[in-house]
Amino acid sequence: MRDSRPVTVFWFRRDLRVEDNHGFYRALKDSPPVLPLFIFDPVILDKLTDKQDKRVAFIHQLVAQLSAEFRKWGSSLYVVYGEPVAVFERLLTEANVGSVVTNHDFEPDAIERDNKVRTFLAERRVPFHTFKDQVMFDPAEIVKPDGTPYVVFSPYSREWKRRFAELRRPAYPSETHLHHLWSDPSHTVPSLREMGFEPADHGVSPILLSRQLISNYENTRNLPYLDGTSQASPHLRFGTVSVRHLVALAAELSEVWLNELIWREFFMMILYHFPSVVTRSFRRQYDAIPWRNNEREFEAWCTGMTGYPLVDAGMRQLNATGWMHNQVRMVVASFLTKHLLIDWRWGEAYFAEKLLDFELASNNGNWQWAAGCGCDAAPYFRVFNPGEQAKKFDPENIYIKKWIPGYAAGYLEPIVEHRFARERALATYKKALRAVAGENLPRR
Repeated sequence: MRDSRPVTVFWFRRDLRVEDNHGFYRALKDSPPVLPLFIFDPVILDKLTDKQDKRVAFIHQLVAQLSAEFRKWGSSLYVVYGEPVAVFERLLTEANVGSVVTNHDFEPDAIERDNKVRTFLAERRVPFHTFKDQVMFDPAEIVKPDGTPYVVFSPYSREWKRRFAELRRPAYPSETHLHHLWSDPSHTVPSLREMGFEPADHGVSPILLSRQLISNYENTRNLPYLDGTSQASPHLRFGTVSVRHLVALAAELSEVWLNELIWREFFMMILYHFPSVVTRSFRRQYDAIPWRNNEREFEAWCTGMTGYPLVDAGMRQLNATGWMHNQVRMVVASFLTKHLLIDWRWGEAYFAEKLLDFELASNNGNWQWAAGCGCDAAPYFRVFNPGEQAKKFDPENIYIKKWIPGYAAGYLEPIVEHRFARERALATYKKALRAVAGENLPRR
């Protein structure tokens, strides 16, 4: 690959698409030729215990598709399995790298990784540029007048919408500049087995963006037996679709769907400004909750054997497909934290292992919301009744029967009685929070 001409490296990460890719557009337009790069990072992959992980299979397919697209232009995606700094150290010996371009990533580990790469490249006088692509507004853009971050969704969303209404809608037609790719079709994509994984059916559903579905989203989104959601979350997670495209559709057709996209950016903002939420409750007093953490009951929850049909159907859907309907996610999360008094971090970790659309900020934010310990949380005294939730959102048991074949009355004995569990949860939370409040009283 060695060539005397300077080349710009574009590093694909959470933006696995050709169209409307901000950083890729900047690299192609402003500093060609562009060598496209993707790194399979062992630091990330080694944490995955399931060697048939559906997400890795999905990413691998997307990477192969990108490389095939680039071959149409006499190029290819340079795909490497290795630690990023080591990859760039090697790359600098193989090509005359003039600069490295990528898109922002706001997760704590990603920020640390990018700082290491930036430092390494700076020592070799190679510029490292990043651009906003996976959000409409960076975490530091929507803040209070005094510069501090919002910690409640409603005022954040109002300011987000106000800023959006004034925004000159950006367009980054990266797909029109592919003739500026580096001419080298020789790169191949490492196989899954070469990286220690086995081929798997990734199970990611196509994104559903019909105008009818989005316009009717408010009426169908809470009904798990309908295909009333866009299935956009895994595609947003890996960047196969532009958030700018989705927001434009939502702004035109459905404010309810737009709010869901704003929640995503709200949780990213919270994680960015308060990285301690990865391991601790946003409301620190909730760290005093004495979780029961019964491993037998946790196993029953994980495997969908709690005796509550809606909870069990949701967990079985998750285990089988890597996805769960959003309304059901709230019910199963409430059940784990309130009915069973199991630490929200246990549930968060299980979802992180299973969800195709796992995104740290949203997963963490929603679990803390369910447990009542987050920044904009449901009150701790809100305890979903799984039976009533089933009657309301799956009245004919269509969803339940789909995931629990042969379901009928007398299905399984519930592992805990609802009224008892609710009263136990309220008493446990109240006692712990009162104790913390008492400890914080000014001493005479």
